[in-house]
Amino acid sequence: MKNKTITALLGPTNTGKTFLAIETLLSFNSGMIGFPLRLLAREVYDKIIKKCDPSSVALITGEEKIIPSGAKYYLCTVESMPIDKKLEFVAIDEIQMCGDHERGHIFTDRLLNLRGEKQTMFMGSHTMKNVLSNLNDKIEFVNKARYSKLSYSGHKKISRIERKSAIIAFSTEDVYAIAELLRRQKGGCAIVMGSLSPKTRNSQVSLYQSGDVDYLVATDAIGMGINMDLNNVYFSNLRKFDGKKLRKLNISEIGQIAGRAGRYMNDGNFGVTGEVQNINPEEIELIENHKFEMINKIYWRNSELDFRNTNSLINSLEEKPGKDWLKRIYECEDEKVLKYLINNENEITVKNDGKNLKLLWECCQIPDFVKKSYGKHLEIVKKIYLFLSKNSGKIPNSYFKEQLKPLDKIEGNVDSISNRIANVRIWSYVANKSNWVQNNDYWIERTKHIEDKLSDRLHEELTKTFIDKRASVLAKGLKQDIAFETEIINNKKVKINDQFIGNLNGLKLELDLKVDALDADIKSLKKASRQSVMPEILKRINQIINTNLIEIKKDFKIYWNNSPIAKLQRGKDYLSPEIELIMDDMIEIKERNRLKVFLEKWIKDKIDTELESLIKLKNLNENNSEIRALAYNLYENNGVVKREKVKIILDKLGQDERKILRATGVKFGRYHIFLYKLFKPSSVSLRIMLWKNFYQKYYDLNPPIFGLNFFENKNNSNKDFMLLCGFENFENIFVRIDILERLFIMIMNSDKKNSENQKEIKLIPEMLNLLGCNKESFIKLLKLMNYKIYEKDKNILFKYSPVKKSSRKNKNISNFADSPFSKLTQLNIK
Repeated sequence: MKNKTITALLGPTNTGKTFLAIETLLSFNSGMIGFPLRLLAREVYDKIIKKCDPSSVALITGEEKIIPSGAKYYLCTVESMPIDKKLEFVAIDEIQMCGDHERGHIFTDRLLNLRGEKQTMFMGSHTMKNVLSNLNDKIEFVNKARYSKLSYSGHKKISRIERKSAIIAFSTEDVYAIAELLRRQKGGCAIVMGSLSPKTRNSQVSLYQSGDVDYLVATDAIGMGINMDLNNVYFSNLRKFDGKKLRKLNISEIGQIAGRAGRYMNDGNFGVTGEVQNINPEEIELIENHKFEMINKIYWRNSELDFRNTNSLINSLEEKPGKDWLKRIYECEDEKVLKYLINNENEITVKNDGKNLKLLWECCQIPDFVKKSYGKHLEIVKKIYLFLSKNSGKIPNSYFKEQLKPLDKIEGNVDSISNRIANVRIWSYVANKSNWVQNNDYWIERTKHIEDKLSDRLHEELTKTFIDKRASVLAKGLKQDIAFETEIINNKKVKINDQFIGNLNGLKLELDLKVDALDADIKSLKKASRQSVMPEILKRINQIINTNLIEIKKDFKIYWNNSPIAKLQRGKDYLSPEIELIMDDMIEIKERNRLKVFLEKWIKDKIDTELESLIKLKNLNENNSEIRALAYNLYENNGVVKREKVKIILDKLGQDERKILRATGVKFGRYHIFLYKLFKPSSVSLRIMLWKNFYQKYYDLNPPIFGLNFFENKNNSNKDFMLLCGFENFENIFVRIDILERLFIMIMNSDKKNSENQKEIKLIPEMLNLLGCNKESFIKLLKLMNYKIYEKDKNILFKYSPVKKSSRKNKNISNFADSPFSKLTQLNIK
């Protein structure tokens, strides 16, 4: 490029214009580039200080100034470019911003009035070629072709949008709404908005670039030179509010944003999503081929203002351009504030002289980053002007401290933190104005510190709000085939790469699925857990088989380390239950079968040991029909049957047959036939559980507390179930069957002694001890058993009183009518 020339680098996005400008800047001894965004200026500054001595590079934006004394290269926002410096090279990026209705006049002023001593460069869209040709200078046009192809991909639902995509929205509310949807459907996204501080924006971009998230939600700020590794750009809206009205995006604006898809040699795609209708074919062709309507007029405002008095100042601001390709910009915010303060003398008193009017105009140019309360912004402008126009000419430390105090807080949600950052940016701008503030350097550092602190907090809050960290970490690990670090805390809580994914209960991983978890999250969790948790489950299977430290509980489940690993299911009979494993489905069939075989043998051995007499009875191989009949009745009734129900069978059994049955554990009681070895607590628990499991009933009933021989229950417990448990019922009194037999023997023996010797026998305490009840309960039981109670010489006597079957109080024990105990029995119960 020749010296003292003006070069226009024109072309669509992804043509390397900014890169070439940076290289050209560094080829000169001094130079400056003006950018449309603060964060873009900061991005290029960070790149350049890595290439050359940082002490030779300056950054100048409204809210941030880094100006070393030996600075040669200046990276600035267009508004902050120092126009009085003599530099070899000057460049303006995104020069088509001259057509912006809010800031266009600033770009136009730099276009018309700022030149490098050796080289001037304008970078931007082809649409500016006609305007640039109108300049009096000789211009060398360099057309830059896009490195990659840009294609239209149509409409897609957000749930179907591919990774490495950006979704564009035009309001903070829409950005947040889409980000929340992506969090639920895709695990999260990063956010880029022009209002973000550089620190927050860089942190969010790093999330995306590092692969922690695959999606980006951004405003149209992404179209201004922000380069990211994007394959796709989708528009959630094709209309935006431009500060005055809601309008449709023009084709060049769509193309500028869409062009961010496909960086360097990688092709890119753009499309629409949500409720946006498809772009028509003619517009698609124009965007794909980067053929946009030419800009023939740009916005202008007179920059040579007349500060002699208020009238001359207003008149100079309202001056019309002298060229037909320039058009007067609408009233900007600074102009509105100025006119308001001048026209409302009750608001502020302004001396009508050049010095004070220049000062007032500077104050009116304080940007309103908050843009929520126009009145509040006016108050700030007035207050600062009053301070600066006083004798001291400085904003006092006390006032600055007072303004920053409520902003120096990190509590709150995304909106409240964002609002604080916007307010801090105003005071950062003020602090960076030369000679406006006492202790200028201190307040520059102070506002930067608060903004950085709030920016970090905002990044954390954005990440927490719009990124499912767990889904993000797992997805990144699976994509990049990274080995996960798995930690199992207290043999239960599972963490993968420090993210809690669920609890490993026994052999089953119970994933921590959120209420709104979708298939993508579940699949990532399952895939990651298969890689990380399966070895631990296989290890546990080996421990179970080798240590045999398992138990079965009343919920029909087999437990290891207090966690269920299998449960019983109905088998061919109640002593032959099926085993169903409680195991994660990630385990292969071979390992599942190995554990199942082990558990089947374990439960069979347990049944064979605990219920040996019942097994013997079941397997009794006798031809005698009475033996088989009684064995069947006992087996079907879980080892307990009332004598009256098998009376016909008993009448036909001889002593030899009874001897065979006794050998299996059968006890022939006076009122019950039962397997006496089944009354141990462990045996009762097991056989009742097996019975429930097979017959699928009595789930809500449990055997009495072990150790009880006698108890009263006013709730009328299920009599059939209690008989299975080995308890006979007398209305609301229950007595263990084997204890009932011993009681009858005790009564019979005491009765014999009383027949031979009429002396008082002290057996009542032994009876009470046997039953484990008090005197009143025992007397109640005797009455229910058809005994009459007498009192003689302070002794309690009882005598059996047979009754007719129709009036018998206890219908459960019919054989009481045949009781041989008819003599008066006298016992001392003191």
